[in-house]
Amino acid sequence: MKKNMGSADRLIRTIIALIIVVLFLMNYLPGTLGVVLMVIAGILVLTSLVSFCPLYTIFGFSTASKKK
Repeated sequence: MKKNMGSADRLIRTIIALIIVVLFLMNYLPGTLGVVLMVIAGILVLTSLVSFCPLYTIFGFSTASKKK
């Protein structure tokens, strides 16, 4: 599994996930919508931790810096 996410991408995903979690805990995202967004937040954090996004591989996209 080759890393295909850069540090800025990882930071943005983590911030978005944190915002979703805070909104969920403050009951601004109730019910099914809240649960679905929490699952998405979990996926965002997981992909940030491993620096790999499967969708980037499918579309041939990478935000990782290229080492020479």
